[in-house]
Amino acid sequence: MQDKRVLVTGGGSGIGRAIAVEAAAQGAETVVVADISAELLAETEALIAAAGAKSVALRVDVSDGAQVRQMIDDAVSAAGGLDTLVNNVGVIDTGFVPGEQANIVDLPEDVWDAVMNINVKSMWLATKYAAPHLRASDRGPSIVNAASVSGMMGYKTPAYSVSKAAVIQLTRTTAISLANEVRCNSFSPGSFRTTMAQKHIDAAEDPVVQERFMSGAHLIPRLGDPVEVARVACFLASDAASFMTGTNVPVDGGTMAWRGLRS
Repeated sequence: MQDKRVLVTGGGSGIGRAIAVEAAAQGAETVVVADISAELLAETEALIAAAGAKSVALRVDVSDGAQVRQMIDDAVSAAGGLDTLVNNVGVIDTGFVPGEQANIVDLPEDVWDAVMNINVKSMWLATKYAAPHLRASDRGPSIVNAASVSGMMGYKTPAYSVSKAAVIQLTRTTAISLANEVRCNSFSPGSFRTTMAQKHIDAAEDPVVQERFMSGAHLIPRLGDPVEVARVACFLASDAASFMTGTNVPVDGGTMAWRGLRS
């Protein structure tokens, strides 16, 4: 990540924060983080600076297309260009409704729309508006999208799972559209100890059972640490992955290797 100018959406907490800090630690010149929470942004901004990079925080609601466009303009202006776009922002069905309602029949239409707007449309718009700046980069430009193992197999959060399957396909079509100019890859986390995961656990009828279920899908018997996926995201953005594009990389503790559940 040496000397790269990086923008991370959803960078206020969890995996996004870990990616931003890891990019700084790996030598990024500037790390711009975008999030809806000013408080979380301030915390991440301080961590980036402590890791050695110039830090810029942008408060953005990515469900608003005009704000996404402005985010790209502001990031490019602050960093003097853009080499890496990390489309990390995401929400899950149970962030809006209780777990019992997060099924294909009972899920409210407005929740479906909100999840799709944030998880898919915002990534497309950020990619669309960032593409001219990435094409102008001479520092190994790339896009890294946050997908999920939920987008690779059936799961009980329908809007989230469908949105993450769409992200994987968006990654492929972006790689085709920007071929030989800008690489585009995605990573698919299993269950990690993040704020979003904790909200999903808390929304369950029995949070203890829910956490055991989530970690039980892993061959490595625990929830992941956000830094473990951050290292993969930074690898995909780095010149070490220069012959990779259109690829989705699971970072899932072995979930997709067996699709089972430990007792």
